[in-house]
Amino acid sequence: MTILILGLLLFLGVHSVRIFADPWRSAQIANIGEMRWKGVYSLLSAAGLGLIIWGYGLARVGDVALWVPPLPMRHLAAGLTLPAFILLVAAYLPGSHIKAKVGHPMVAGVKLWALAHLLANGNRADALLFGAFLAWAIADFIVSRRRDRIAGRTYPVCCWTRDASVVAIGTLAWAVFALWGHAWLIGVAPFRV
Repeated sequence: MTILILGLLLFLGVHSVRIFADPWRSAQIANIGEMRWKGVYSLLSAAGLGLIIWGYGLARVGDVALWVPPLPMRHLAAGLTLPAFILLVAAYLPGSHIKAKVGHPMVAGVKLWALAHLLANGNRADALLFGAFLAWAIADFIVSRRRDRIAGRTYPVCCWTRDASVVAIGTLAWAVFALWGHAWLIGVAPFRV
């Protein structure tokens, strides 16, 4: 469990700098330059993610069940991840009404992903991993939306076809991952009965 906790602290800590220390972040970028900042940020994020993956794998062995989710929760969770995938695509395909309305669709998608996985998994490692991501995503979303309001920031909208593309790509990615990728990568088939 220690490695998982260290990974979460490193990964979510790096991703929380803008939440809790935005002026310090801006000063560091001014001092070392944006590219160096992004390089250090990326290296620390990758190290944290690696520790999370390794630590979660270790923590799942002989883990303690905190609750036993009913079987339908797995299907509900799989369904909740569909909008999470759509939100993820909206974050990277600008100009959609979804991006304009949500503002920070990736963070909103992480909230849905984490909530879905908390509903479907009841072990201690699951609660730690998905609970930490959910708490981080809630805090980041609130702070990011507040920052946008203060700055008067809006997100440009292209056209409804952009939204159709976001939904189509997100749905296709979700279907591929839910039906094949999740079992291959994670070892769990979400739609297995």
